[in-house]
Amino acid sequence: MIAVAVSLVAFAFSRWQSSQEELRLKTELERRSGILSESLQESLALLLEQNSLESVKRIVARFSNRERLLGTAVFSNDGNLLVSSSDLADLINQYPQEMKADVNEVVKTKLGYGKFINLGSKRLHSYSVPIWKGQDIFSVLILFHDADYIRDRVDRIWVNNFIRALIQMSLISFITLLMIYLNLLSPIRKTVDWIKRVRLGEGTNQPPPKEKELLGPLAQEVTKMAKSLEMARLTAEQEARLRHSSESLWTADRLKEFVRLKLQGRSLFAISNREPYMHFKKGKEIECIVPASGLVTAIEPILKACGGTWIAEGAGDGDRETVDAHDRLRVPPEEPQYVLRRVWLTKEEEDGYYYGFSNEGLWPLCHIAHTRPIFREENWRVYKAVNEKFAKAVLEEIHDVTEPVILIQDYHFALLPNLIKTKRPDARIAIFWHIPWPNPESFGICPWQKELLQGMLGADLVGFHTQFHCNNFMETVDRALESRIDYEHFTVHREAQKTWVKPFPISIAFESGPATEDFKNPPADAATLLKPYGIQAQWMGVGVDRLDYTKGLVERFRAIESFLEQYPSYRERFTFVELGAPSRTLIPRYQEFIDEIEREVERINQKFKGKNWKPILFLKKHHSHKDIRPFYRAADVCLVTSLHDGMNLVSKEYVMAKSGREGALVLSQFTGASRELVDALIVNPYDIRQSGQAIYKALEMPDEEKRERMKRMWETVREKNIYKWAADLVGELAQIRSV
Repeated sequence: MIAVAVSLVAFAFSRWQSSQEELRLKTELERRSGILSESLQESLALLLEQNSLESVKRIVARFSNRERLLGTAVFSNDGNLLVSSSDLADLINQYPQEMKADVNEVVKTKLGYGKFINLGSKRLHSYSVPIWKGQDIFSVLILFHDADYIRDRVDRIWVNNFIRALIQMSLISFITLLMIYLNLLSPIRKTVDWIKRVRLGEGTNQPPPKEKELLGPLAQEVTKMAKSLEMARLTAEQEARLRHSSESLWTADRLKEFVRLKLQGRSLFAISNREPYMHFKKGKEIECIVPASGLVTAIEPILKACGGTWIAEGAGDGDRETVDAHDRLRVPPEEPQYVLRRVWLTKEEEDGYYYGFSNEGLWPLCHIAHTRPIFREENWRVYKAVNEKFAKAVLEEIHDVTEPVILIQDYHFALLPNLIKTKRPDARIAIFWHIPWPNPESFGICPWQKELLQGMLGADLVGFHTQFHCNNFMETVDRALESRIDYEHFTVHREAQKTWVKPFPISIAFESGPATEDFKNPPADAATLLKPYGIQAQWMGVGVDRLDYTKGLVERFRAIESFLEQYPSYRERFTFVELGAPSRTLIPRYQEFIDEIEREVERINQKFKGKNWKPILFLKKHHSHKDIRPFYRAADVCLVTSLHDGMNLVSKEYVMAKSGREGALVLSQFTGASRELVDALIVNPYDIRQSGQAIYKALEMPDEEKRERMKRMWETVREKNIYKWAADLVGELAQIRSV
């Protein structure tokens, strides 16, 4: 195969090179003929006008000794020979018609004319130009060159390239055999020994072949398999320990088994605005990415367990190229286990439904962060139309399914439960509201509150993060709609529909701590992370947020300012790093907010500026989990100062990243997480002085107390992880009909 490939490449290159060289030589010959003819034209025209043929013969004879020039001939304008070089006599006598045709062509076009001709075994080039007498062509000059050298040059290229290709094939074959001998047999033996150790459970850390070796891809796959086996072994051991102590830890595998048991073969359908897999064009290739989303972590294990369908907007520029005729594809790409159904929205629909009604209306309405919600009639119409479009897609997917189980995610689809329930009363429907639910007075601002509530009450189960949000929802329904409220069981009875309202605090995926590769390496310290930015500091704080006005960033930065004013000993010793991801920048309020926090950072940094130090490092871009994790692990304190938040998973990510190590969490009382992470330093983010004092307390807290607090929070996050959230939600929905 190598020989064939080298031969094909050599042949293609030789063909290209020979054609280019032939073209170059022909062009050069044409150019030389043109220059030579121009030098003769004027002299010959003058002599012919004087009828001095002897002088013409002398000039023609003198020019006939040029390089590769066979001879020169002058013809009258009717094709009769006037003068020629002595060497051309036989040629002109043998081919009189060809000469006459050349003369006629020049007389006709009144332009110079060149061509290549084959005369027997000889190849010639003739170049004909007119000789003028006033405005008329008096005669024609023809130059004849030997063109055989062009063919010889091209043949030489083919021969040289053939020899070169033969040498290359010999060298490549030799090197290939040598590489196989030296690099393949030994890695195979090492890999066999390593796989044997993996099978016996003797370790998976050091697979012998790395990326630079021939078995690199195989080693990578075996490494993944080995790590899966190790994690399964560790999980089984941990499950056994927990079972012995009457405890039970929720894992992805346990969730899968739980879902199979509860659903008993029924199909599951998840609906969300964001899709779990996106395809983007990268040159001529299409790349698949998994967007950073806690929602993907929460829902995907359920779908993998029962092979359901996820319905979401197709937002990647390569999404359309990867679906079938019904807008479906199977995912994950490496091991398909469920179906992704994409729904397509126009720019106008996305502007009205997502940016308009959802994020300029419902988002500020539900987050009491003193940003006025904007409600436009046209946005409401688009919001309804998009919900109807998704309802149509869902009904298509569940057409032949008996008692489908449907999980609807978030405030983008408040109308969807009732749209589905009206057509399919047998469907079991849950909607989980990922953001807060305000008090009835606040929600009453919305002109379409009744329509939204009626839409949500089409679900059998409405879920929120906290009981407080459930209470607000029940009170809102009680005031806005004719219904019977059962506060004992937290149900709403309206017409023939009964809806349960329950809290399901969302969380993050559990990590087994020291068993993961990340914890086998010591974390980078603050000095290492800050060095690329020219900052030197002894302590470091961290914040990770979307740049949203609900996150309390302005208040957070002012708390840092207050902290440095109250405790000046920390100046030039403490730096806070804000990892901020721009969000919804097409909405004017968000762009204004980004400008506001940038001005605030600049003001505070100018106020306390020092050599090789500044109090706030603001890194504005989208950060991956890989980028964020070192800052979590190195930070002495994490600030979560949301003005209003459903849960806020940053606080739980920080706790999980610490895994019982020293660190402190300053947490807003207005987050759902503050109900669970009671060992955090709980603050009112509007109280700037109190927040500044909390930073001081976090840094001055004894190491032992830090470890104890962090350990208790870590245990909470471990036990109440995302798999437990999903199990609680599916379990409640599965048993609702039997209650």
